[in-house]
Amino acid sequence: MTRMGESWFDDAAGPLVRPYAVTRGRTMGAAHDLDMLTLVVTVSPLPRLRHIEQEYADIVQLCRTPQSVAEVSAHLNLPLAVTKILVGDLITDGLLNFRAPANSDADNDTAGIGDLNILRAVLDGIRKL
Repeated sequence: MTRMGESWFDDAAGPLVRPYAVTRGRTMGAAHDLDMLTLVVTVSPLPRLRHIEQEYADIVQLCRTPQSVAEVSAHLNLPLAVTKILVGDLITDGLLNFRAPANSDADNDTAGIGDLNILRAVLDGIRKL
């Protein structure tokens, strides 16, 4: 129980607004297939922002320089799934341009030699733990 005038939550409690509230209950974004490595940047000149939620304005401000979707998520302290939906909305509205990562071809089942070296390095690091 809290006494009169005491705060009923603290900083460790985290956000009081659930992620699905930010996306208005949506779990799927627009038709854009966004990877966490997809780069997004605001267009120039910047059209008028149609959304009133602060997260949209924050994304537009942050993306004045190219950012990956993962970076946007980290900077705004939002889950990646929520960030993908919000970024997708801004792409649909014409406020952001995006570029998928070079090696995001889902039909490519063969790993390049560079990919294999990275996987070996990760495996070695895990073994050292």
